[in-house]
Amino acid sequence: MTERDVVIVDAVRSPVGRRNGELSAMQSINLLGDVQKALFDRTGMDPAEVGQVIGGCVGQVGMQTMNVARNAWLAAGLPLEVGATTVDNQCGSSQQATSLAYSMIKAGVVDTAVSCGIELMSRVKMGATIPRDPDVGVPVNRRYWEHFEWTSQFEGAERIAEQWGISRADTDAFGLRSQTLAAKAWSEDAFATQIVSVQAPVLDEEGNDTGETVTVTRDGGLRDTTLEGLAKLKAVGRDDAVHTAGSASQISDGAGAVLMMTAERATELGLTPLARIVDVCNIGSDPVLMLTGPIFATKKLLADNDLSMSDIDVVEINEAFASVVLAWEKELQPDMTTVNPTGGAIALGHPLGATGAILITKAVHELQRSEKEYAIITMCCGGGLGTGTLIQRL
Repeated sequence: MTERDVVIVDAVRSPVGRRNGELSAMQSINLLGDVQKALFDRTGMDPAEVGQVIGGCVGQVGMQTMNVARNAWLAAGLPLEVGATTVDNQCGSSQQATSLAYSMIKAGVVDTAVSCGIELMSRVKMGATIPRDPDVGVPVNRRYWEHFEWTSQFEGAERIAEQWGISRADTDAFGLRSQTLAAKAWSEDAFATQIVSVQAPVLDEEGNDTGETVTVTRDGGLRDTTLEGLAKLKAVGRDDAVHTAGSASQISDGAGAVLMMTAERATELGLTPLARIVDVCNIGSDPVLMLTGPIFATKKLLADNDLSMSDIDVVEINEAFASVVLAWEKELQPDMTTVNPTGGAIALGHPLGATGAILITKAVHELQRSEKEYAIITMCCGGGLGTGTLIQRL
């Protein structure tokens, strides 16, 4: 490694809570702050060493507005001198936050940074950032429509299924795969090195805080299911849809954080890195299909680093919808045993702006657990984007 190689010293995540589950009564800055602080509790590093915090969040409204990454940092009692920024790259927000933090370190702006992400979807609903007040306008207008049809992510997922010949049976089978792999991972304690337990408030039947807390240690979205059960679920989005609630990502609550620095700084601080960030990207794709970005992000990372799919030992690709991964599979031809080996968002959940940091955390620790070398993390994002990160185990 060179001195300015960027390494990941630690990566952590909260359990991912199901909608209206055990994390739903939390405040966003508390959940994110707990995860940020855990990096320093675990490594023993002085948080004042951090040059910058960059966080991702999609629902930047209410308790997630006014720079939630900064507010979480301060609420956790971390040093006020450390600057922080919150970015919105839709579902890939915290993965792009990681890419930006990586770039700042690589460029020599800072030597150490934290990337992170938060989304409490039980309380800050999808679409909450689009105001009802007509005076503030809408996200897209006629000028946009002159160039692109405006579609939903549900419609994009269905059009992907049509274009790549993906059936309802295919998506049901993939949904079962995600649940089976996640259950197996929990039975093998595969997440032990990455999960930060969280103290969550307990509410009474009227929704009032009782003053008591419960310790949340486990992902809440896992469900016992079968192909027969999945086949009975109602289609989502349109009557002839191939996706159901069993083959699409879950509305969830969660947070993740990644501590990175130059290899030289890690040596100076006596810290042992877990992985090296080899390359990152954020690439545009068709905003009508919307969710094909991981195909192009993966191809770019492979081409730019003279690698092939056979060189990649672990892939964490967000399971926004089953067709996203299945179309990517048809294009990239991976060994599917390497893809989301501990389950994905269909089983574990997808807390939007937090998912990128969570997937990076999963990949870093899975490389360590399996003693493999390379991992790619990639996500589709609203508006037609694909985020990508290539890491190498150290």
